Amino acid sequence: MTTIDVRSADGTRLTVRREGTGDPIVLLHGSGGGLHSWDPLIAHLADSYELWIPARRGYAPSDLPPGRKSFQQEVADVTAVLVAVARPAHLVGASYGATLALHTAAAPLSPAGPATPPALRTLTVFEPPLFASGPRIAPLLDRYRDCFDRDDHAGMFAVLNEVTQVPRRIAAAFGPPTRNPAAELGWLHDLEALADDSPAFVANPAIPTLILQGADTWDPMPATIDALAAALPHARRVSWPGQSHFAPSLAPELMATALRDFFADGGSAQQGQGL
Repeated sequence: MTTIDVRSADGTRLTVRREGTGDPIVLLHGSGGGLHSWDPLIAHLADSYELWIPARRGYAPSDLPPGRKSFQQEVADVTAVLVAVARPAHLVGASYGATLALHTAAAPLSPAGPATPPALRTLTVFEPPLFASGPRIAPLLDRYRDCFDRDDHAGMFAVLNEVTQVPRRIAAAFGPPTRNPAAELGWLHDLEALADDSPAFVANPAIPTLILQGADTWDPMPATIDALAAALPHARRVSWPGQSHFAPSLAPELMATALRDFFADGGSAQQGQGL
């Protein structure tokens, strides 16, 4: 494993982990994640691909946002990473990282500093929480910020459950959450971007796209993925029976197989169920 620093357009320093050799894949982690979020998947892919894993702005050891964070800033961050890769790459995102990947794919290709990033080869998104954006999130952001300022860990956790709409029975099954100050800070900045986002942003049908989901993920994610698939009718869609929003960590072999098959087929739109 090696790490490098990449500078975004506004000077924000991003720490990027690099693993493996082969065609490049840029992996965007979800909220509360970081450089090691993709460890389960890396074990299945590093033998065939060069994996680039940035810690998104707001997540150590990358810099904090200089002010209120936005998806526009984070698209610039991903663009800077793609410039550093210097070859056409596959872009993969999970959860919040999938929403960011969709934004990146839909944004006009623009220079990051003196260089223009190579075009994306493919786009893969696992369960982007498109329902968790816009005006509904604004009061939740305010409540979370208040809990954060008071170091009210239980209060922050309760707000996040409202954002993600995790059923109480599932949240209870995990027991009391472990304190992670870095993740709590990262969530604060992610909520800022989500509150200012629109759930109706435009996807890019020109990029071969793979949509992944767990068949057992709770509402409203199934309807969200249905709407995304309708907006991208040529995308390939894979649903894994018995899996939920935690599939990238709990069943990384399924995700690795789906990615390998998709890349091998050149991003064709064949539909399928998880194996």
